[in-house]
Amino acid sequence: MAIDSVVVRQCVEDLDAALPFYEKLTGSAASRFAFAGVTLASVGPFLLFAGSDEAVQRVAGVTATLAVADLDAAVEEAGTGGAEIVTPVQPTPHGRRAVLRHPHGGVFEYVGP
Repeated sequence: MAIDSVVVRQCVEDLDAALPFYEKLTGSAASRFAFAGVTLASVGPFLLFAGSDEAVQRVAGVTATLAVADLDAAVEEAGTGGAEIVTPVQPTPHGRRAVLRHPHGGVFEYVGP
C-alpha cells in the first residue's frame, strides 16, 4: 500500500473567516462542499470543517485523510496489519472512503477510487 498524500483536518468555528488565512498560507483557492451535515473546504493540504457541535463530532474524531491509489487494497492491507474497520468502503461525492482505527489508536479516513 502506498499513501499518495495526507490531508490535515482542522475544525474551525467560522469557515468563512478562516479561509483567507489558509488560502494565503497555501497559495491555493478553497474548494467548498458539504458532507454529513458539515460544511468543509479543501485548501492545499488542509481540510477545514465547521458545523453544529453534533455534526462536527462525527468528523472530528478522524486524525487525517490518507489518499491512496487503490482503496480496496489499502483497507485490506491495513486490516491484515491489525487495523479495525470503523466504516467500510462507501461512495462519497468525491470518490470512495473508509475509516480505519490503526492498532495504536489513531483513526484515519482513507480515500481513493
